[in-house]
Amino acid sequence: MKSFSESYKNAGVDITAGYTAVELMKRHIARTVTEGVCDKIGGFGGIFDIGLYMEKYDIKHPVLVSGTDGVGTKLKFAFLMDKHDTVGIDCVAMCVNDIICCGARPLVFLDYIACGKNYPEKIAAIVSGVADGCVMSDAALVGGETAEMPGFYPEDEYDLAGFACGIADRDKIIDKDKITAGDVIIALPSSGVHSNGFSLVRKVFDVENSDIKSPVCELGGKSLGETLLTPTRIYVKPVLSLLEKVNVKGISHITGGGFYENIPRSLPSNYSAKVEKAAIRILPIFDVLAKTGGIPERDMFNTYNMGVGMSITVDKNDVDKALASLKADGEDAYVIGEVIKSDEGVIIS
Repeated sequence: MKSFSESYKNAGVDITAGYTAVELMKRHIARTVTEGVCDKIGGFGGIFDIGLYMEKYDIKHPVLVSGTDGVGTKLKFAFLMDKHDTVGIDCVAMCVNDIICCGARPLVFLDYIACGKNYPEKIAAIVSGVADGCVMSDAALVGGETAEMPGFYPEDEYDLAGFACGIADRDKIIDKDKITAGDVIIALPSSGVHSNGFSLVRKVFDVENSDIKSPVCELGGKSLGETLLTPTRIYVKPVLSLLEKVNVKGISHITGGGFYENIPRSLPSNYSAKVEKAAIRILPIFDVLAKTGGIPERDMFNTYNMGVGMSITVDKNDVDKALASLKADGEDAYVIGEVIKSDEGVIIS
């Protein structure tokens, strides 16, 4: 007998809508299947064979590296623009970009969608973005949960979070204690605000009461909504490729807390990052945001990525090789500073 509960439906939860959403998701999930996947969607747990990857990448002492995050209030722009097929990329990016900072290779991803009402086409659109992000990072979407929660969320809104797990060789995990003065810091460009600081963005632009769909000259003719919904970049493939060629000493994912919070996380004690402000290719959206909100420069660099989605620290003798590798993989990487002996964390001048 097919599962159905009239009483549950009368309480606001339509389990048949959930089944419809799963059917619509399946073709997107299929795109993410990798050789390690051992089970099909519909079970109680995703099964993955890490032994294949140990052999393929010559991993002697495997360790699992995990990360979890959500999209945050950037989702408000998806609601206002009625566009739901890109925030899944943000969800994946926020997790996998974190775990590659220690040199881990993403293997699996799981998503969690909580909504006021399950509209199957909308849920499938969200998952299509998650699948896109998984394909970009070679991670298999092995499971997830869609929770219909009437009375808890408005009918047209939802929350989205995810979890990623990767594998690394313990002996090859990036060791920040090998960093020393004179090492060079390389920037990987961001695509915009990514998925952090949107509470401030929403306050500055008063988005619920403003026109966010009209073109803005300062944004190259794009609308504010379109610009701010631009998905977070995923750096997995170029970074993993770089790790095979160069001795990378440190990686920072520039998320909430900006430069001042994130770069020091990849530095040893008593060392600081000296960043040349003029070298940073600040994107127009940050200029518009700072000007509109009257936000001090220090606060901007302490909240946003300012156009730098990830920083990578290498020996000065490896800079050219690192830049060549990154550019060969489509990253317009460039030098923004160096490591100095200091306890100030980050110095931007």
